[in-house]
Amino acid sequence: MAEKSFDIDSWMREYADAVRRKFGGRVQFIGLQGSFARGEATDTSDIDAVLILDSLSARDLAEYGSLLESLPERERVCGFVSGRAEIEAWEKSELFFFCCDTVPLFGSLENLMRGVTDDDVRRAVRIGAGAVYHACVHNFLHEKSAEILGSLYKQAAFTLRAEAYLKTGTFERKLARLAETLPPDDAALAKDCLRFRQGGEIKLTDDDFARLSERLIAWASRTIQSVR
Repeated sequence: MAEKSFDIDSWMREYADAVRRKFGGRVQFIGLQGSFARGEATDTSDIDAVLILDSLSARDLAEYGSLLESLPERERVCGFVSGRAEIEAWEKSELFFFCCDTVPLFGSLENLMRGVTDDDVRRAVRIGAGAVYHACVHNFLHEKSAEILGSLYKQAAFTLRAEAYLKTGTFERKLARLAETLPPDDAALAKDCLRFRQGGEIKLTDDDFARLSERLIAWASRTIQSVR
């Protein structure tokens, strides 16, 4: 008999029912992030579940942890949990990514997103590109790790989305569709991001490592200087 494929919609319904039974009216928001939210999940993708409560204590975390242990696929579950006051006070450049990368199942993030300005998005782009630039230069000189390079490409994908948002007003979750809208150099970067996101062991020749590092550093340098 063929193994039954994993159904994220069914799992999230079970998750949401369990959360609402446990915390009742304290639940402010339930959502999904990551590759499942973007429709890019593989057989090994994490389940990035999002939960916001009216407030969050150590006891709440312990009860939430016990709840997760009762669910199937527990080893794949990660995600984000917060109290309402904390998320409302979050750094706006990070809140932009949080809101745009989250698919709501219960509640809404519209009030949070209204507080995010274009200046916050530009800050998100500069911070993201700067972090990639520094880490990629360090990796090229010292670590020389294909795995680290792959993680930096995945990180760059978020900054590419934010950069495109500034130009279009639309946050495109799917990398393949995003690549179709970008200038040639950025589109090539997005396609490399997508290949790294497809998972599996990362193996690169020395020439591949040098070429991909050079492309990422050039993009980060260009972005840091152009987005002000």
